[in-house]
Amino acid sequence: MKTLEIFSGAGGLAKGLELSGFEHAAFIEFNKHACESLRGNFDPKRVFFGDIKDFDLDSLESIDVVAGGPPCQPFSLGGKHKANQDSRDMFPYAIRTIERLSPKAFVFENVKGLLRQTFSEYFEYIILRLSYPDFVSQENADWSEHLDELRRLNKSSYTGKKYDVQYKLINAADYGVPQTRERVVIVGIRSDLALSWSFPVTTHSEDRLLWDMYVTGKYWERHHVPSSLQPILTAGLKAKVVRLKEKYGLFEPELMPWKTVRDALSDTPDPMSDHGIIDHVFRDGARIYPGHTGSDFDWPSKTIKAGGHGVPGGENMIRFHDGSVRYFTAFEAKRIQTFPDNFVIKGAWGEAMRQIGNAVPVLLAEKIGAALARQIGDH
Repeated sequence: MKTLEIFSGAGGLAKGLELSGFEHAAFIEFNKHACESLRGNFDPKRVFFGDIKDFDLDSLESIDVVAGGPPCQPFSLGGKHKANQDSRDMFPYAIRTIERLSPKAFVFENVKGLLRQTFSEYFEYIILRLSYPDFVSQENADWSEHLDELRRLNKSSYTGKKYDVQYKLINAADYGVPQTRERVVIVGIRSDLALSWSFPVTTHSEDRLLWDMYVTGKYWERHHVPSSLQPILTAGLKAKVVRLKEKYGLFEPELMPWKTVRDALSDTPDPMSDHGIIDHVFRDGARIYPGHTGSDFDWPSKTIKAGGHGVPGGENMIRFHDGSVRYFTAFEAKRIQTFPDNFVIKGAWGEAMRQIGNAVPVLLAEKIGAALARQIGDH
């Protein structure tokens, strides 16, 4: 089954889909550094560096899945919140790709801010356009007028392509990614396939991590951490553990524990040692101040982010129990985003971190891809 990757970034979503059995027909990406990363990990001949407006969609045949992350800055909590008024809003081009290629399915990922109340009507418009991609607007109509037309659309008489579209706010930590990363995932299945899509069930939980830490102690045993080096239990955490015991009694939580930064990096050498890992380079200058506290070593990382000026606040620092902090290396950030260790990210540290922060965690993409492959593979 073949995919078209639009707004590919460094290729986190693409790598996950590849691991779940998909073959990539083409990648479309506007950032030159991300294109260099794509060429370092996938077939270079399939990477198109440029604007999606300039890509010849007619050159492609039999695309089963269109996947990508339309630029999220218009909806980001840290952005300017302009949504459809932002020139970086690429959802119209994502929709146009669906209209032209008629894939069996599509997968799009975006920031949590897309679901904010202030964007609710535009988000409704996106979902309806994806559901009825052939229902084009009257000439010169703006999106709000087109939304009214879509709301009035007689679904029974509509004869164009139709997609059954679902969306879900997903926390990557619930799927085994060592990072509390909330993102909106939108999946559409072409209606004529008569398939019912369900998002993969969650596999990991915070409850089980706390249980393994403070009820059985298995977490500390696994990492050979003596009690003297374990973090002091705060009053709030003590109360949480009490409630946890009341909730589960003698039976441990069924899911696996959230993965922590320690889990992800336990076999990683000190970046200041002579290790030979090209992108595992210590970077000095990390410090704590209000609102900039880093990611706790024994908890899932905060969301790895891509700031407009390199790396933003403390999300991209590790905070150890002795109070010290340091920046994640690019190699460590790849681990947090579940990239394979040999995955190549081109560019200096700030640019590499930007690409990594923009990516879909590979493990999450693989799980979504596997569910898609099972459903549409027979068609």
